Amino acid sequence: MTREELKTRKIGVLLGGLSAEREVSLKSGAAVHEALIARGYDAVAIDVGRDLAQVLVREGVKVAFVCLHGRYGEDGAVQGVLELMGIPYTGSGVLASALAMNKIFAKQAFQAAGLTVAPYRVLKRGEPFAMADLAAALPCVVKPSQEGSSVGVSIVRSAGEIAAALETAFAYDAEILVEEFIRGAEVQVGILDDRAMGAIEIVPKKEFYDFEAKYTAGMAEHIFPARLPDDLYRKVLRAGELAHRALGCSGYSRVDFLVTDTGACYILEVNTLPGMTALSLLPEIAAKGAGLGFEDLVERIALSAALKIGAGE
Repeated sequence: MTREELKTRKIGVLLGGLSAEREVSLKSGAAVHEALIARGYDAVAIDVGRDLAQVLVREGVKVAFVCLHGRYGEDGAVQGVLELMGIPYTGSGVLASALAMNKIFAKQAFQAAGLTVAPYRVLKRGEPFAMADLAAALPCVVKPSQEGSSVGVSIVRSAGEIAAALETAFAYDAEILVEEFIRGAEVQVGILDDRAMGAIEIVPKKEFYDFEAKYTAGMAEHIFPARLPDDLYRKVLRAGELAHRALGCSGYSRVDFLVTDTGACYILEVNTLPGMTALSLLPEIAAKGAGLGFEDLVERIALSAALKIGAGE
């Protein structure tokens, strides 16, 4: 879509939503809405509820800039509504969004593409499992299958912590993962127009890059470019692009890794709708790695809006 075409269409910035990441989405959407208005676009902020289709019709929205995080927004649900309504939208399509959101299926796709994932097992609510087996694999990471922003994630180092970690994860999902704990640098690759812009290293003040560290100023140090040898840095960028393609993602994403001292790159996840707040990493990578200011980044993403079904994801 050209800039001239986009100027003639009303853009709906979809924000808020129904997930545990609602507050973050509100901040992302507000920042994107402000940037679009500053660039002279006709944009309206829409807090997404179950009446989304009716609101889109009422507001006369012709293009959707999706700033939702978590379930019902990042998992393909809203993308399906937009496809049915014929409204072009930003980010990945239905299938890629659903795959990326489900950590179990995403891991299978990553493994099939030759990427390295931490050893894991899947637990389902109501199905029996041996607590002794989990204790034997400590330390480990317990997380819900379909949440983002580290919601419901626990690092378990002793047998006495297992029950609480399981309860926390199962509060968000009927399926959870128990992963081997990998000690390494937190490195995140920013993807725009399906190409890596660069990799940033995160040094959290807490034990890991949890919800508080992600969204509280001063709780994590951001180092760009990531402190890796040149060959390893290039390897991480290639792995980020491969992960993006492996799920069939479109346009932009953020790919998260743990990089060990031995040079192993363990992929954690692909975020198909990464945060766009003042503390978010994709805008920082775009600015430092590609020389794109926030408004420039928002405009580039908006211009990539398209329907995906029938045109490939």
